[in-house]
Amino acid sequence: MAAERKDVGILAMDIYFPPTCVLQDELENHDGVSKGKYTIGLGQDSMAFCTEVEDVISMSLTVVKSLLENYKIDPKCIGRLEVGSETVIDKSKSIKTWLMQIFEECGNTDIEGVDSSNACYGGTAALFNCVNWVESNSWDGRYGLVVCTDSAVYAEGPARPTGGAAAIAMLIGPNAPVSFESKYRGSHMAHVYDFYKPDLASEYPVVDGKLSQTCYLMALDSCYNVFCKKYEKLEGKQFSIHDADYFVFHSPYNKLVQKSFARLYYNDFLRKCSTVEDGSREKLEPYSGLSSEESYQSRELEKASQQVAKHLYDSKVQPTTLIPKQVGNMYTASLYAALASVMHNKNETLAGQRIVMFSYGSGLTSTMFSFKINEGQHPFILSNIAGILDVSKKLESRHVVAPEKFVAALKLMEHRYGAKDFTTSQDTSLLAPGTYYLTHVDSMYRRFYAVKGQAVTEVSNGH
Repeated sequence: MAAERKDVGILAMDIYFPPTCVLQDELENHDGVSKGKYTIGLGQDSMAFCTEVEDVISMSLTVVKSLLENYKIDPKCIGRLEVGSETVIDKSKSIKTWLMQIFEECGNTDIEGVDSSNACYGGTAALFNCVNWVESNSWDGRYGLVVCTDSAVYAEGPARPTGGAAAIAMLIGPNAPVSFESKYRGSHMAHVYDFYKPDLASEYPVVDGKLSQTCYLMALDSCYNVFCKKYEKLEGKQFSIHDADYFVFHSPYNKLVQKSFARLYYNDFLRKCSTVEDGSREKLEPYSGLSSEESYQSRELEKASQQVAKHLYDSKVQPTTLIPKQVGNMYTASLYAALASVMHNKNETLAGQRIVMFSYGSGLTSTMFSFKINEGQHPFILSNIAGILDVSKKLESRHVVAPEKFVAALKLMEHRYGAKDFTTSQDTSLLAPGTYYLTHVDSMYRRFYAVKGQAVTEVSNGH
């Protein structure tokens, strides 16, 4: 097996998000903002959030256990475990070490990897690490496992409705139905203060919203330029958005996804791609002389490019937006929740198609890369993955919470952040059986978890 390296990529996926959510239109009323500010202005429908009994560790434990059980994976078959997260629970101890409890029970402690951290990009870094390991001489024939987990919360104000929470687990190996086209990868890395978390006493970030959006689009331009050049050098023909069937974007909020795809269309226009229709050229021509900086600030260009790109957005992007619009910004998990959305919506027609991914993390780190969809082999086939993801059922089974309860939950979490010696309510009434939950934090800051439906033999961060 160790000699076989064909089609390395994602063999299996599972997703978990909290059962509690708040509706964006109700949050608009509660916050006293204009109607449509969150639903139309941000393009969001609802937002998941953790109550006091859930956090990034419990979500990670839940999704890893679920993936192993649903796909009948022996924990001994995992040789590398990488976690991507920007939600700091401990400044020294990795989230990966908490997850090791699942594998220790089976006698498997020979698992490489730790956490990757840089805003929303950590999950992509973790994914690349696992893929590179499988493709390297260090690979021992076992699977890699990637976990993306975050709880995105913001201080009271305009950024608060761009929160969310989720964890995603991805099994990595050869002969994958979702395989990497590694040769086309393009990255852009730079130093900027658009979003960061300097206050270690608070979970809330410092955000420059306008700068962050500009940085996102600038990084997108740069990554797309590198991606196209690599494609053209290897394939001997020009790349345009017509050469991919779907585009998946990191989604802080859906409106930025709409702007991003329109930006790629504008890039194709500037690159004189033959696929840009004559009518679209006429509408974009007035903006052909703008400098890059001017183009990022031009509302007229933004509107024109979205208008000409809309028919392609509806087919190439809209199917990827289901979970991000319903769950919100999941930080490291956002990009892969969007991938899960298209696998849920289009699994019967994906074989042979190309999916282009754009990963962005503030500060800033970004990469554009692509997957090729293959038939796969049982149990790692697209229809099986889509069935296990079970997106519609998971979304429909959530409990809608009034905005007042959402705000109260965040107030409690503010108080508890970095605290010790407390016990949670241990209210698991909304949790599904098999879900991990936080029971208490002791006087030495050690966290203890239990599993709903099992006798309370708690799992902790120590023995």
